[in-house]
Amino acid sequence: MFTVILAIHIIVAIVMSGLILIQHGKGADAGASFGSGAAGTVFGASGSANFLTRATAILATIFFITSLALAYHAQKQAQDQLRLDVPATTSAPAQKTH
Repeated sequence: MFTVILAIHIIVAIVMSGLILIQHGKGADAGASFGSGAAGTVFGASGSANFLTRATAILATIFFITSLALAYHAQKQAQDQLRLDVPATTSAPAQKTH
């Protein structure tokens, strides 16, 4: 289970980084007015911002949930490890006296 959550976490992080790099900043519209930007993109002028913003928000939510799941799993694993490290308290067998 830990491996599956970790794999999802890594994939979401990579995809989210790509989506964030694709998005235009707030100052990108000023550059478009002087001819350096492309206002007519595949999704349209404002359609891409809405789609990319929603996709980034969904991926950020999944990233947050997987982060919490990994932290919970690590805490549980650490507690189990502590239980294994503590030696069992057994009383020594009584010695027979003759």
